[in-house]
Amino acid sequence: MFRQDQEIFNILLETVSEGVIIVDNLQKIVEVNASVEFIFGYTKKEIFGKELNVLIPSNYHHSHSKYFKAFLKASKRIKMGDVRDIFALKKDGTIFPVEVELNPFQIYNKTYVMALIKDVSEKKEIEKNLMLRTKALQSANNGIVITDALKDDNPIIYFNSAFQNLTGYSEVEILNHNCRFLQAQDRNQEPLKKLRTAIKNGESCQATLRNYKKDGSLFWNDLYIFPITNSKGIVTNFIGIQNDVTLRKKVEEERHHLASIFDESLNEIYVFDAETLKFINVNYGAQINIGYSLDELKHMTPLDIKKNDTEIEFRNTIDVLLKKKVNKIEFETLHKRKNGSEYPVEVHLQLSNLNNKEVFVAIILDITERKSYTNKLENKVEERTKQLEMALVKEKDINELKTNFLSLVSHEFKTPLSGILSSSELLSRYQLTEHQEKRNEYIKNITDKVYYLNNILNDFLSVDKLERGKVNYRFNHFKLSKVINEVVYNANMLLKDGQNIKYPENIDDLSIYQDEKIIQLIFTNLLHNAIKYSPEGSIIDMHIEQDDKFITATITDQGMGIPEKDQKNIFERYFRAQNAINIQGTGIGLNIVKNHINNIGGTIFFKSEENKGSTFTITFPNIGLE
Repeated sequence: MFRQDQEIFNILLETVSEGVIIVDNLQKIVEVNASVEFIFGYTKKEIFGKELNVLIPSNYHHSHSKYFKAFLKASKRIKMGDVRDIFALKKDGTIFPVEVELNPFQIYNKTYVMALIKDVSEKKEIEKNLMLRTKALQSANNGIVITDALKDDNPIIYFNSAFQNLTGYSEVEILNHNCRFLQAQDRNQEPLKKLRTAIKNGESCQATLRNYKKDGSLFWNDLYIFPITNSKGIVTNFIGIQNDVTLRKKVEEERHHLASIFDESLNEIYVFDAETLKFINVNYGAQINIGYSLDELKHMTPLDIKKNDTEIEFRNTIDVLLKKKVNKIEFETLHKRKNGSEYPVEVHLQLSNLNNKEVFVAIILDITERKSYTNKLENKVEERTKQLEMALVKEKDINELKTNFLSLVSHEFKTPLSGILSSSELLSRYQLTEHQEKRNEYIKNITDKVYYLNNILNDFLSVDKLERGKVNYRFNHFKLSKVINEVVYNANMLLKDGQNIKYPENIDDLSIYQDEKIIQLIFTNLLHNAIKYSPEGSIIDMHIEQDDKFITATITDQGMGIPEKDQKNIFERYFRAQNAINIQGTGIGLNIVKNHINNIGGTIFFKSEENKGSTFTITFPNIGLE
């Protein structure tokens, strides 16, 4: 009877592109159109009279029956698939996504449901691919923007989270704006001209620009843009990929600075090939002293300026470095200038690597004055009479002290300079993003060594001022905690693994009238010594008390301690305890501390036991005398 109803057949027009299925209230299929055959793979004959569940995956049967009954009861048209995914089952067992529109109707008091079925497999696949691409763009480490080239001023229509994190701007401040806001007022950069020309011509372009974050801070942006064209060849969009290269720029600047240090050093610095021995680079100081130009030196070897040494002898000397038996060698020799004059030198030689090629780096100290001084002193010693024997012994002690000092200075400067040179050369080998950890390591090494050299120079200046009585103390009121905070903060950067500084308690209210810089220098020297001479994992304890007249402070470490035989000389200038000879230091820090403390009316003493540690106690007045 249903088939014979002309009204139903008029509904099932074969021109409808969607699949049309009509079921009765028991979910029996009573009619389908040709599209259903195409979608599900069944013929009309195979599907007539079947239950609707034949077209539904088995795991949905129970819930579908429940929903169908509820739908019949509501008797309202409903569209399924917009909010949640709906799946159907083909004859061959393939499960695929669909959109379904259900339309209930009645004929001759019988209820039927017309289902319009649409296969959305291709649509879902497109949505999935689009979602994956969007996620990929969002998860990219580089900042990415897409602009609309068909709109005025080429505004941004898309940006990823990396771009927002890099620049700090909000969505409102980014979307529908031209990228020029990143240049702030700095819009006359030369690379911008190339970039604007490329955009005008619809071409790709790479440029490194100075950009500014929302907070005004500068970052260097390595920008690459490329156009997107439609089927007619018209540029519809530009994609911009950004990479923050601020660190790379900083490293380049530091490398240039280090190159300047190399070239401007008063010491002679030579770099020569480990195989041919020919000079590769020679600093300006060496060129001036030796008398040859760099072009001339590049055709020469150390044998051309080194007197009385054959190539076989020289290669035997450097062989221990090539075989990695030692890290460096030091020796004295004579160098011959272009004009024929000779001068004594102290050579510090070590093996390095330049562009995957073994090279030698030689730092040369002209020791003419040292040799001249020694010779003169020896002549005077020979002229001394027995009556001046005691004076001679004292003079020898002074000479030994000065010679040790010169050797100490050359060593203390040579090692950091060598480290700076090596680190600067090694930096050039690590330029990729994944090498950041290595770059940080070498940059820190350079910073530490420059900081160390600066401290040595400050110590020498302090000694000179104290010796000439030129120290002008500047007294003022200040909180002692301010000084301690600065000292501890700076010292924390020098701590070895596991070391810890125990901060003094109850010092927030301690105020004094003293020279703030001198008090800071005293605490810095004592705390740095405690760190330097203590092992990893040890505790350095600071304790401070104040009474009506004096501040008393103790700094206790768990370090190597001072041998008993050396304790009487520990405050002498340039003196170093026997167990500290191989540790970097000048031997003047405690001498400076003692002189300053004496000058401001204070005292210093210590207790120390070898291999157990030391405690230094200082006192100074609350009120200094101007």
